Amino acid sequence: MEKIEHKMVDVNGINMHVAELGQGPTILFIHGFPELWYSWRHQMVYLAERGYRAVAPGLRGYGDTTGAPVNDISKFSLFHLVGDLIALLEAIDPNKDNVFVVAHDWGAVIAWHLCLFRPDKVKGVGEFECPFFPKEPTHEYGGGV
Repeated sequence: MEKIEHKMVDVNGINMHVAELGQGPTILFIHGFPELWYSWRHQMVYLAERGYRAVAPGLRGYGDTTGAPVNDISKFSLFHLVGDLIALLEAIDPNKDNVFVVAHDWGAVIAWHLCLFRPDKVKGVGEFECPFFPKEPTHEYGGGV
């Protein structure tokens, strides 16, 4: 774990803590609630040893990453959270077009929206624990399942 590098990156008006390890295609790890980058430490080491660049940021308001002003909850929308990740990707490697995204829990919701808002940035996505429910106004969830 001591090989993991830590840095602060200025994105979207906040200072984002980023843990990073390895070289190669980028895998962006998105943590859930109430987790931090630390949740991905074992996966980061494993994938870095196999030729990937593992990047695990702390999301807005988590850990060492600064948040928006407490009295302005509008700055914690999915648009802001996805914007933070897009700005991070552009800051750490502006020439890369696509990344693999791996997410857990609340991070999965952010990952889906990253894919929906900016499919040009995502090569593939995997998530744990939270199923994807697309908006489908004619479908009643739970009825007949």
